Amino acid sequence: MSHDDADAVTCEGWDGSECEGTVHCPPRCPRFVDKEGARWTIRPAVHEDAAPLAEMYERFETGDRAQGLPPVTRDRRAEWIESMLTEGSNVVAERDGELFGHAMYTPSDAPRPELAVFVQPTMQGRGVGTELCRHVIADAAAAGREGLELHVESGNRVARRVYRTVGFELAERRGDLRMELDLDDPIATEVRWPPLARLGPAEPEADEPPAAGPSRAPADD
Repeated sequence: MSHDDADAVTCEGWDGSECEGTVHCPPRCPRFVDKEGARWTIRPAVHEDAAPLAEMYERFETGDRAQGLPPVTRDRRAEWIESMLTEGSNVVAERDGELFGHAMYTPSDAPRPELAVFVQPTMQGRGVGTELCRHVIADAAAAGREGLELHVESGNRVARRVYRTVGFELAERRGDLRMELDLDDPIATEVRWPPLARLGPAEPEADEPPAAGPSRAPADD
């Protein structure tokens, strides 16, 4: 789906408790509220996102990189971003018009492509990376991929916990860990459910008890 198509079908509501979805909805609802209550849009990336992504990756320090990604030098980062946008299926996390997260599976036509996810360090710990992973899973399942794979450093416990949360299981331990998710797993269906099915209806407000009037003592009868 193009960015214009996504804009055309995006709803205006943030309360998804009654949203049953429509035939026009993307594989997963683009609306996301993080652990701190901030509102995000998770949408397909377009080539015009290359410059904002480069700006986002400028903020990554050496310790924020994994398996050498994002690349250190500006030129290599630009080449890498371009290759991901060209060869992969990409989504970005946008808040107030600025990009803070990027995830993809690549190559997009492989039966079992590789997933990668990146969140700007200042925005980590808010659930954005987990939501990006769920979008990639939903997109890959909708596109008919058989499964997804990823590689993660054995010492990166935070990332490993996120990947386990969204259904990935350890497949191989050789230096870095290789994890995989079969897209016939129920979680690949669940991530595509509309908000009402995933979250359930909002709890109705409890009826307030009737206001108590002035009490009467037995002697008043």
